[in-house]
Amino acid sequence: MRLFFAIIIAMNSAFAFTGGAEFSFLDRSVKFPDTQEGVLLEHDFEFQNTGDEPLVINSYEVACSCTKIDFPKEPIAPGKKGQIHLSFDTNAKYGFQSRKVKISSNAKKEITVIQFKVTVIPHNE
Repeated sequence: MRLFFAIIIAMNSAFAFTGGAEFSFLDRSVKFPDTQEGVLLEHDFEFQNTGDEPLVINSYEVACSCTKIDFPKEPIAPGKKGQIHLSFDTNAKYGFQSRKVKISSNAKKEITVIQFKVTVIPHNE
């Protein structure tokens, strides 16, 4: 009888960790060419929900207000694609910039990171 309950518990545990929403990006990182200060850089990160439940993006976190993203507010159905639009204001930024954006969602991996890099050339150079 104990063996029977152990098998039932093990099966329930196995099924509890399967399924769910899942991000699948074409590319999670972009390297912009060297850019003059004051330019607004933009990039679209394409993704697909490769899970079996709707994907819901809840929020995002960045190091400064110079970086913003726009993401789908509606759930992304399994198998469907979406995009996250990133913008980075280079005003008052100098030299090499490497920024990460932490995206919070209901995906299996709750925090997904996208990033970009750019070297910003000051106005006086």
